[in-house]
Amino acid sequence: MNKKLRILGGRFDLEGLQESIAQNEAQMAEPDFWNHQKAAQVVIDQNNALKAQYDSFNQLKAQYEDLSVALELLQEEPDAEMQVSFEADLAVLNAQMQQYELGQLLSGEYDGNNAIVELHPGAGGTESQDWGSMLLRMYLRWADSHGFTVETEDYQAGEEAGIKSVTLMIKGHNAYGLLRSEKGVHRLVRISPFDSAGRRHTSFCSVDVMPELDGSIDIEVRTEDLRVDVFRSSGAGGQHINKTSSAVRLTHLPTGIVVSSQAQRSQLQNRETAMGMLKAKLYQREQEEQAKKAAAIKGEQLEIGWGSQIRSYVFHPYTMVKDHRTNYETGNGQAVMDGDLDPFMDAYLQWQLSQRNPD
Repeated sequence: MNKKLRILGGRFDLEGLQESIAQNEAQMAEPDFWNHQKAAQVVIDQNNALKAQYDSFNQLKAQYEDLSVALELLQEEPDAEMQVSFEADLAVLNAQMQQYELGQLLSGEYDGNNAIVELHPGAGGTESQDWGSMLLRMYLRWADSHGFTVETEDYQAGEEAGIKSVTLMIKGHNAYGLLRSEKGVHRLVRISPFDSAGRRHTSFCSVDVMPELDGSIDIEVRTEDLRVDVFRSSGAGGQHINKTSSAVRLTHLPTGIVVSSQAQRSQLQNRETAMGMLKAKLYQREQEEQAKKAAAIKGEQLEIGWGSQIRSYVFHPYTMVKDHRTNYETGNGQAVMDGDLDPFMDAYLQWQLSQRNPD
């Protein structure tokens, strides 16, 4: 614990945190601070997050120091009742430290945002489309277990089974920070229920994850760069489905990016939703291009985007789910398909941190 506290304290620069908090509070004390309410609220939210991080660390440190004193007393005068209490407090502090560390790993600019999740089965017809529906169920169960709300923005059913594509808006604090670990290609190996000969099949489904952007990010989309198509909604969505052409598809001509929304009740609402998703995709594209350029300058090999196979789900001839980035694996494939993704997400965040701080 002592070692972990030193690492956490150095990693998150406590002196820098104190200085940032002081600067924000000085800014908040300025007489014209509330002249621009949105900007002012951003500063307040940032400062509250910094103070929570700073105060939580100091609380953990104080608890550690209290336990250190208790341990010294136990070493001098062993006491069975006191030892039971000490071990219980030790377990609580260990869990709190793990939770704190995970919270600090979710410190990216948009980690706290809602997440836009897109599922696109690969080639393979019904088999791949069924795999897409299995992943959809997995993410819905994961979201439900975390108290997140899910809105289906676009749903294209498969011809015989499964899905052709699905776009979800998963709402909740840190939804994007957790789900960004899922971006990439997911591979399934199983005996196909659609193959009368009972042969083994391999299927692929790509998962794209983007943060929902707030109004503080200015992404310009020119009208002349858009093609707008309206059509009747085709998925589950209530009374409005298939009655009016309220669904909207936007095609960004310069990049070829296509987004659709059919969940809202009106064409105007669906267009606004689709525009938000388009801006998120354009912003993500720009971020990835910048990352590629930076990597090229440094001479690094950087693999970004849809082509990366990140995880394999094997259900025959044995059961195993393995993440190819972190090497985390489990033999309980059914639990994973039921939404038990937290160990994979935690391993990814730890792996990402080790990539940034190899020492």
